[in-house]
Amino acid sequence: MTQFEPGLRSLAAGSLPHTDPAAAWQLVQDTLDIATWPQLPKRSFLENMYVQYSERFPGIVLESERIHVDRERALETELERLYIAYLGEDLAYAAVGRDYAAGLHHLLEQDKERRPIVKGQVTGPVSWGLTVVDQDRRPVLYDDVLAEAVAKHLRLKATWMERELRGVADQTIIFVDEPYMSSYGSALISLSQSQVETLMAEVLAGIQGLSGVHCCGNTDWSLLLSTGVDILNPDAYEYADTLALYPDEVGAFLERGGIIAWGIVPASDEVLHETVDSLVERFHQAIGLLTAKGLHRDDLLAASLITPSCGCGSLSVETAERVLQTTGQVARALQERYA
Repeated sequence: MTQFEPGLRSLAAGSLPHTDPAAAWQLVQDTLDIATWPQLPKRSFLENMYVQYSERFPGIVLESERIHVDRERALETELERLYIAYLGEDLAYAAVGRDYAAGLHHLLEQDKERRPIVKGQVTGPVSWGLTVVDQDRRPVLYDDVLAEAVAKHLRLKATWMERELRGVADQTIIFVDEPYMSSYGSALISLSQSQVETLMAEVLAGIQGLSGVHCCGNTDWSLLLSTGVDILNPDAYEYADTLALYPDEVGAFLERGGIIAWGIVPASDEVLHETVDSLVERFHQAIGLLTAKGLHRDDLLAASLITPSCGCGSLSVETAERVLQTTGQVARALQERYA
Protein backbone atom coordinates (compact mmCIF):
# COMPACT_ATOMS: atom_id res chain seq x y z
CA MET A 1 0.00 0.00 0.00
CA THR A 2 1.21 3.51 -0.84
CA GLN A 3 2.29 5.44 2.29
CA PHE A 4 -0.61 7.59 3.39
CA GLU A 5 -1.73 9.10 6.69
CA PRO A 6 -5.55 9.46 6.77
CA GLY A 7 -5.55 11.93 9.67
CA LEU A 8 -9.37 12.12 9.82
CA ARG A 9 -9.27 14.22 6.65
CA SER A 10 -12.32 14.94 4.51
CA LEU A 11 -13.08 13.99 0.92
CA ALA A 12 -16.21 13.35 -1.15
CA ALA A 13 -17.88 10.62 -3.18
CA GLY A 14 -17.76 12.62 -6.41
CA SER A 15 -21.04 13.81 -7.87
CA LEU A 16 -22.42 17.33 -7.42
CA PRO A 17 -25.59 18.98 -8.82
CA HIS A 18 -23.77 21.94 -10.37
CA THR A 19 -23.69 22.56 -14.10
CA ASP A 20 -20.65 24.85 -13.98
CA PRO A 21 -17.45 22.83 -13.45
CA ALA A 22 -15.57 25.87 -12.14
CA ALA A 23 -18.17 26.48 -9.42
CA ALA A 24 -18.20 22.80 -8.46
CA TRP A 25 -14.41 22.65 -8.30
CA GLN A 26 -14.30 25.79 -6.17
CA LEU A 27 -16.76 24.26 -3.69
CA VAL A 28 -14.59 21.17 -3.39
CA GLN A 29 -11.47 23.24 -2.76
CA ASP A 30 -13.23 25.46 -0.22
CA THR A 31 -14.64 22.64 1.89
CA LEU A 32 -12.57 19.44 1.69
CA ASP A 33 -9.08 18.42 2.76
CA ILE A 34 -8.60 16.05 -0.17
CA ALA A 35 -9.79 17.41 -3.51
CA THR A 36 -12.15 15.23 -5.55
CA TRP A 37 -12.90 16.06 -9.17
CA PRO A 38 -16.66 16.66 -9.47
CA GLN A 39 -18.98 14.57 -11.61
CA LEU A 40 -21.82 16.74 -12.90
CA PRO A 41 -24.77 14.55 -13.95
CA LYS A 42 -27.19 17.50 -14.15
CA ARG A 43 -24.90 19.24 -16.65
CA SER A 44 -25.30 16.49 -19.23
CA PHE A 45 -26.60 12.95 -19.66
CA LEU A 46 -23.04 12.11 -20.69
CA GLU A 47 -21.98 12.64 -17.06
CA ASN A 48 -24.36 10.00 -15.76
CA MET A 49 -22.06 7.63 -13.83
CA TYR A 50 -22.74 4.79 -16.27
CA VAL A 51 -22.57 6.80 -19.47
CA GLN A 52 -19.46 8.65 -18.29
CA TYR A 53 -17.24 5.60 -18.73
CA SER A 54 -18.94 4.12 -21.79
CA GLU A 55 -16.84 5.68 -24.58
CA ARG A 56 -15.54 3.05 -26.98
CA PHE A 57 -17.10 0.09 -25.18
CA PRO A 58 -17.96 -2.52 -27.84
CA GLY A 59 -21.48 -2.08 -29.21
CA ILE A 60 -22.34 0.93 -27.05
CA VAL A 61 -25.33 3.00 -28.17
CA LEU A 62 -26.48 6.31 -26.68
CA GLU A 63 -29.87 7.57 -27.83
CA SER A 64 -32.80 9.41 -26.24
CA GLU A 65 -30.87 9.60 -22.96
CA ARG A 66 -30.64 5.83 -22.84
CA ILE A 67 -27.56 3.65 -22.90
CA HIS A 68 -27.40 0.09 -24.15
CA VAL A 69 -25.16 -2.36 -25.99
CA ASP A 70 -26.35 -3.52 -29.40
CA ARG A 71 -25.46 -7.21 -29.52
CA GLU A 72 -27.18 -7.63 -32.88
CA ARG A 73 -24.31 -5.91 -34.63
CA ALA A 74 -20.99 -7.71 -35.09
CA LEU A 75 -18.84 -6.89 -32.07
CA GLU A 76 -15.73 -8.89 -32.94
CA THR A 77 -13.80 -5.94 -34.37
CA GLU A 78 -14.67 -3.65 -31.45
CA LEU A 79 -13.81 -6.34 -28.90
CA GLU A 80 -10.50 -6.88 -30.69
CA ARG A 81 -9.72 -3.15 -30.42
CA LEU A 82 -10.45 -3.24 -26.69
CA TYR A 83 -8.20 -6.25 -26.11
CA ILE A 84 -5.38 -4.79 -28.20
CA ALA A 85 -5.59 -1.61 -26.11
CA TYR A 86 -5.69 -3.65 -22.92
CA LEU A 87 -2.72 -5.85 -23.80
CA GLY A 88 -0.74 -2.89 -25.11
CA GLU A 89 -1.74 -0.58 -22.24
CA ASP A 90 -2.95 1.95 -24.80
CA LEU A 91 -4.35 4.54 -22.42
CA ALA A 92 -5.29 6.93 -25.21
CA TYR A 93 -8.01 4.40 -26.05
CA ALA A 94 -9.39 4.78 -22.53
CA ALA A 95 -9.47 8.59 -22.41
CA VAL A 96 -12.64 10.13 -20.97
CA GLY A 97 -13.70 13.01 -23.19
CA ARG A 98 -14.31 16.56 -21.99
CA ASP A 99 -18.04 16.28 -22.75
CA TYR A 100 -18.21 13.24 -20.47
CA ALA A 101 -16.31 14.71 -17.51
CA ALA A 102 -16.19 18.51 -17.48
CA GLY A 103 -15.09 18.63 -13.84
CA LEU A 104 -12.14 16.37 -14.46
CA HIS A 105 -10.98 18.31 -17.51
CA HIS A 106 -11.42 21.61 -15.68
CA LEU A 107 -9.03 20.32 -13.03
CA LEU A 108 -6.55 19.02 -15.58
CA GLU A 109 -6.63 22.07 -17.85
CA GLN A 110 -7.44 25.09 -15.70
CA ASP A 111 -6.00 24.46 -12.27
CA LYS A 112 -2.22 24.92 -12.37
CA GLU A 113 -1.56 24.40 -8.68
CA ARG A 114 0.12 21.06 -8.00
CA ARG A 115 -1.52 19.32 -5.09
CA PRO A 116 -0.27 16.76 -2.58
CA ILE A 117 -3.19 14.43 -3.30
CA VAL A 118 -6.30 14.26 -5.52
CA LYS A 119 -9.12 11.71 -5.67
CA GLY A 120 -10.92 10.42 -8.73
CA GLN A 121 -13.55 7.74 -9.26
CA VAL A 122 -14.77 5.21 -11.79
CA THR A 123 -17.97 3.21 -11.81
CA GLY A 124 -17.35 -0.35 -10.67
CA PRO A 125 -17.76 -3.39 -12.93
CA VAL A 126 -20.66 -4.92 -10.99
CA SER A 127 -22.75 -1.73 -11.03
CA TRP A 128 -21.80 -0.80 -14.61
CA GLY A 129 -22.40 -4.28 -15.95
CA LEU A 130 -25.77 -4.66 -14.23
CA THR A 131 -27.05 -1.22 -15.23
CA VAL A 132 -25.96 -1.23 -18.87
CA VAL A 133 -28.17 -3.65 -20.79
CA ASP A 134 -28.33 -5.05 -24.31
CA GLN A 135 -31.06 -4.40 -26.85
CA ASP A 136 -33.27 -6.97 -25.05
CA ARG A 137 -32.71 -5.20 -21.70
CA ARG A 138 -30.52 -8.00 -20.37
CA PRO A 139 -27.62 -6.74 -18.24
CA VAL A 140 -24.36 -7.16 -20.11
CA LEU A 141 -22.75 -8.67 -17.02
CA TYR A 142 -24.75 -11.86 -17.65
CA ASP A 143 -22.92 -12.36 -20.94
CA ASP A 144 -19.55 -13.97 -20.19
CA VAL A 145 -17.77 -12.32 -23.12
CA LEU A 146 -19.10 -8.86 -22.33
CA ALA A 147 -18.55 -9.28 -18.59
CA GLU A 148 -14.85 -9.82 -19.17
CA ALA A 149 -14.82 -6.85 -21.53
CA VAL A 150 -16.50 -4.65 -18.90
CA ALA A 151 -13.77 -5.35 -16.36
CA LYS A 152 -10.94 -4.74 -18.81
CA HIS A 153 -12.63 -1.60 -20.17
CA LEU A 154 -13.03 -0.09 -16.69
CA ARG A 155 -9.53 -1.10 -15.70
CA LEU A 156 -8.20 0.93 -18.62
CA LYS A 157 -10.39 3.88 -17.59
CA ALA A 158 -9.05 3.74 -14.03
CA THR A 159 -5.45 3.53 -15.21
CA TRP A 160 -5.90 6.44 -17.63
CA MET A 161 -7.50 8.59 -14.93
CA GLU A 162 -4.76 7.82 -12.42
CA ARG A 163 -2.11 8.79 -14.96
CA GLU A 164 -3.86 12.07 -15.73
CA LEU A 165 -4.30 12.98 -12.07
CA ARG A 166 -0.64 12.30 -11.39
CA GLY A 167 0.02 15.21 -13.68
CA VAL A 168 -1.52 17.57 -11.11
CA ALA A 169 -0.92 15.75 -7.81
CA ASP A 170 1.89 13.93 -6.05
CA GLN A 171 -0.43 11.18 -4.85
CA THR A 172 -3.75 9.85 -6.12
CA ILE A 173 -6.76 7.96 -4.82
CA ILE A 174 -9.05 6.19 -7.29
CA PHE A 175 -12.38 5.00 -5.94
CA VAL A 176 -14.40 2.25 -7.58
CA ASP A 177 -18.07 3.14 -7.02
CA GLU A 178 -20.28 0.10 -6.52
CA PRO A 179 -23.83 1.07 -5.50
CA TYR A 180 -25.19 -2.21 -6.89
CA MET A 181 -23.19 -4.17 -4.32
CA SER A 182 -25.98 -3.29 -1.92
CA SER A 183 -28.09 -5.85 -3.83
CA TYR A 184 -25.40 -8.55 -3.83
CA GLY A 185 -26.69 -11.78 -2.33
CA SER A 186 -30.32 -10.93 -3.05
CA ALA A 187 -32.63 -12.41 -5.66
CA LEU A 188 -31.95 -9.30 -7.78
CA ILE A 189 -28.37 -10.31 -8.58
CA SER A 190 -27.31 -13.79 -9.68
CA LEU A 191 -23.55 -13.39 -9.32
CA SER A 192 -21.27 -15.64 -7.31
CA GLN A 193 -18.65 -14.37 -4.91
CA SER A 194 -15.88 -15.58 -7.21
CA GLN A 195 -17.38 -13.64 -10.13
CA VAL A 196 -17.51 -10.43 -8.10
CA GLU A 197 -13.98 -10.96 -6.81
CA THR A 198 -12.65 -11.57 -10.34
CA LEU A 199 -14.35 -8.47 -11.74
CA MET A 200 -13.17 -6.24 -8.89
CA ALA A 201 -9.64 -7.64 -8.95
CA GLU A 202 -9.30 -6.83 -12.65
CA VAL A 203 -10.23 -3.18 -12.19
CA LEU A 204 -8.21 -2.72 -8.99
CA ALA A 205 -5.14 -4.20 -10.68
CA GLY A 206 -5.06 -1.16 -12.94
CA ILE A 207 -4.63 1.22 -9.99
CA GLN A 208 -1.04 1.62 -8.80
CA GLY A 209 -1.64 4.24 -6.12
CA LEU A 210 -4.32 4.22 -3.45
CA SER A 211 -7.54 2.45 -4.36
CA GLY A 212 -10.93 2.66 -2.69
CA VAL A 213 -14.36 1.14 -3.02
CA HIS A 214 -17.60 2.97 -2.23
CA CYS A 215 -20.93 1.31 -1.53
CA CYS A 216 -23.83 3.45 -0.33
CA GLY A 217 -25.95 0.61 1.08
CA ASN A 218 -25.69 -2.59 3.07
CA THR A 219 -23.63 -5.36 1.52
CA ASP A 220 -21.37 -8.28 2.32
CA TRP A 221 -18.55 -6.13 3.67
CA SER A 222 -16.32 -9.17 4.11
CA LEU A 223 -16.21 -9.57 0.33
CA LEU A 224 -15.14 -5.96 -0.29
CA LEU A 225 -12.65 -6.06 2.60
CA SER A 226 -10.98 -9.08 1.02
CA THR A 227 -10.45 -7.50 -2.40
CA GLY A 228 -7.09 -5.90 -1.61
CA VAL A 229 -8.56 -2.40 -1.76
CA ASP A 230 -6.83 0.25 0.40
CA ILE A 231 -9.90 2.28 1.43
CA LEU A 232 -13.41 1.11 2.26
CA ASN A 233 -16.08 3.83 2.01
CA PRO A 234 -19.42 2.73 3.51
CA ASP A 235 -22.53 4.76 4.21
CA ALA A 236 -21.81 4.92 7.94
CA TYR A 237 -24.72 7.26 8.59
CA GLU A 238 -27.20 4.47 7.87
CA TYR A 239 -25.19 1.23 7.86
CA ALA A 240 -22.41 1.41 10.46
CA ASP A 241 -24.11 -1.42 12.36
CA THR A 242 -23.79 -3.73 9.35
CA LEU A 243 -20.05 -3.13 9.06
CA ALA A 244 -19.74 -4.04 12.74
CA LEU A 245 -21.02 -7.54 11.88
CA TYR A 246 -17.54 -8.25 10.46
CA PRO A 247 -15.10 -7.35 13.26
CA ASP A 248 -12.53 -10.00 12.32
CA GLU A 249 -12.47 -8.91 8.70
CA VAL A 250 -12.28 -5.22 9.65
CA GLY A 251 -9.46 -6.03 12.07
CA ALA A 252 -7.50 -7.87 9.38
CA PHE A 253 -8.14 -4.98 6.99
CA LEU A 254 -6.72 -2.46 9.48
CA GLU A 255 -3.80 -4.75 10.26
CA ARG A 256 -2.67 -4.67 6.62
CA GLY A 257 -2.93 -0.88 6.55
CA GLY A 258 -6.50 -0.51 5.34
CA ILE A 259 -8.43 2.74 5.82
CA ILE A 260 -12.12 3.34 6.51
CA ALA A 261 -13.64 6.44 4.92
CA TRP A 262 -16.67 6.87 7.15
CA GLY A 263 -19.65 8.21 5.16
CA ILE A 264 -20.99 9.80 8.30
CA VAL A 265 -22.53 12.96 6.80
CA PRO A 266 -25.90 12.24 5.16
CA ALA A 267 -25.94 13.12 1.45
CA SER A 268 -29.61 14.01 1.65
CA ASP A 269 -31.96 16.56 3.17
CA GLU A 270 -31.24 14.85 6.50
CA VAL A 271 -28.11 16.99 6.68
CA LEU A 272 -30.37 19.98 7.37
CA HIS A 273 -31.44 18.33 10.64
CA GLU A 274 -27.93 17.46 11.83
CA THR A 275 -25.19 19.51 13.48
CA VAL A 276 -21.44 19.06 13.60
CA ASP A 277 -21.77 17.87 17.19
CA SER A 278 -24.50 15.36 16.38
CA LEU A 279 -22.46 13.90 13.53
CA VAL A 280 -19.29 13.75 15.62
CA GLU A 281 -21.32 11.79 18.15
CA ARG A 282 -22.63 9.54 15.39
CA PHE A 283 -19.05 8.88 14.29
CA HIS A 284 -18.13 7.87 17.83
CA GLN A 285 -21.12 5.56 17.95
CA ALA A 286 -20.03 3.97 14.66
CA ILE A 287 -16.51 3.19 15.84
CA GLY A 288 -17.94 2.18 19.22
CA LEU A 289 -19.79 -0.67 17.55
CA LEU A 290 -16.41 -2.08 16.51
CA THR A 291 -14.53 -1.36 19.74
CA ALA A 292 -17.29 -3.23 21.56
CA LYS A 293 -16.22 -6.28 19.52
CA GLY A 294 -12.55 -6.01 20.41
CA LEU A 295 -11.06 -3.58 17.91
CA HIS A 296 -8.87 -0.81 19.33
CA ARG A 297 -10.23 2.71 19.25
CA ASP A 298 -6.85 4.27 18.50
CA ASP A 299 -6.37 1.93 15.54
CA LEU A 300 -9.73 2.94 14.12
CA LEU A 301 -9.10 6.66 14.63
CA ALA A 302 -5.68 6.43 13.00
CA ALA A 303 -7.19 4.72 9.95
CA SER A 304 -10.18 7.04 9.40
CA LEU A 305 -11.29 9.51 6.77
CA ILE A 306 -14.56 11.47 6.80
CA THR A 307 -16.93 11.64 3.82
CA PRO A 308 -20.57 12.17 2.87
CA SER A 309 -22.62 8.99 2.82
CA CYS A 310 -22.93 9.09 -0.98
CA GLY A 311 -22.68 11.40 -3.97
CA CYS A 312 -24.65 14.64 -4.01
CA GLY A 313 -25.55 14.78 -7.70
CA SER A 314 -29.30 14.41 -7.16
CA LEU A 315 -29.56 17.13 -4.50
CA SER A 316 -30.16 20.85 -4.85
CA VAL A 317 -27.05 22.98 -5.09
CA GLU A 318 -27.80 24.50 -1.68
CA THR A 319 -28.14 21.11 0.01
CA ALA A 320 -25.03 19.73 -1.68
CA GLU A 321 -23.07 22.74 -0.49
CA ARG A 322 -24.34 22.10 3.03
CA VAL A 323 -23.26 18.44 2.80
CA LEU A 324 -19.69 19.29 1.76
CA GLN A 325 -19.40 22.16 4.24
CA THR A 326 -20.59 19.91 7.05
CA THR A 327 -18.22 17.13 5.99
CA GLY A 328 -15.27 19.52 6.23
CA GLN A 329 -16.47 20.84 9.59
CA VAL A 330 -16.95 17.38 11.09
CA ALA A 331 -13.47 16.36 9.92
CA ARG A 332 -11.92 19.49 11.45
CA ALA A 333 -13.72 18.95 14.73
CA LEU A 334 -12.36 15.41 14.93
CA GLN A 335 -8.87 16.51 13.90
CA GLU A 336 -8.83 19.10 16.67
CA ARG A 337 -9.98 16.55 19.22
CA TYR A 338 -7.48 13.87 18.28
CA ALA A 339 -4.52 15.87 16.94
